[in-house]
Amino acid sequence: MSWNPTLNAHNPTGDAIDAIDTVIVSRARDIGGFEVRRALPAPRRQMVGPFIFFDQMGPAEFLTGEGIDVRPHPHIGLATVTYLHSGTIHHRDSLGTDQWIEAGDVNLMVAGHGITHSERVDGIQRMKPQRMFGVQSWIALPKGAEDREAGFIHAPKAELPFLEGEGKQVRLIMGEAYGERAPVETPSEMFYLDAVLEPYAAMPLPDNHEDRGAYVLEGEVEIAGQVFDQGKMVTFRPGDRISMKAGPWGARVMLLGGATMEGERYIWWNFVASSKERIEEAKEAWRAGDWQNGRFQLPPGDDTEFIPLPKR
Repeated sequence: MSWNPTLNAHNPTGDAIDAIDTVIVSRARDIGGFEVRRALPAPRRQMVGPFIFFDQMGPAEFLTGEGIDVRPHPHIGLATVTYLHSGTIHHRDSLGTDQWIEAGDVNLMVAGHGITHSERVDGIQRMKPQRMFGVQSWIALPKGAEDREAGFIHAPKAELPFLEGEGKQVRLIMGEAYGERAPVETPSEMFYLDAVLEPYAAMPLPDNHEDRGAYVLEGEVEIAGQVFDQGKMVTFRPGDRISMKAGPWGARVMLLGGATMEGERYIWWNFVASSKERIEEAKEAWRAGDWQNGRFQLPPGDDTEFIPLPKR
């Protein structure tokens, strides 16, 4: 697709420097031999639009016989979005979904009232070395959708809108931006973009969304006279026109945001809810382990183990 003229950059000056609301430094976390960098939730920012969880996965090099092994675990009240820059992950869930995700694809899993899934590198993929690099994020569901039925959507890379030109390559992962709309239906109004910028290339953020943020995956960008390198998430005031410019080595940036939630959200382990009571109910259901008749079932084809409820 040719370049979109609405992506011409506007560089803020003067008072526009105050448009930066929060700077978040992602924190390293170990999830069983595999390190992630977590930007959301953060002490000063729980969410950016509906995004309530944001993990950078890798980059990591797996030797032959190695790979991710996230055992079956539950979710409620959220949707997970998995997007890879390199590598592959095998997703199985309690709906019976059995789907490999590859670089550039999108997996959207809507938990609703409850779902269980696993994420692994197994089979023939584990018999060869691979590089893993990507992002997994959670989207909080609106109150009216917290108890909806679970669902799963896979969108191949070829189906996602792609804009290219003037030193920029932008793939719209989900939602609406720059006059384009991604094919994956979203639980609420939002946008999610993967932008690769050549050295000194500039581009604006979408200005038709209430809440917006940018996470630097690689390289560095200049925004309102300040430089932000990899691992930093920057959020902005609503309504301000914002532009970013890549540094001398270029940059890769994830842009995200959308409408804010209609109220507070609570997070405990893998559960997100508008009330503590909903989380307590989910905890008891997982602890009970009634996989045949209870709230949660284990994924077909990956039902011999699971992650126990934490004691905390």
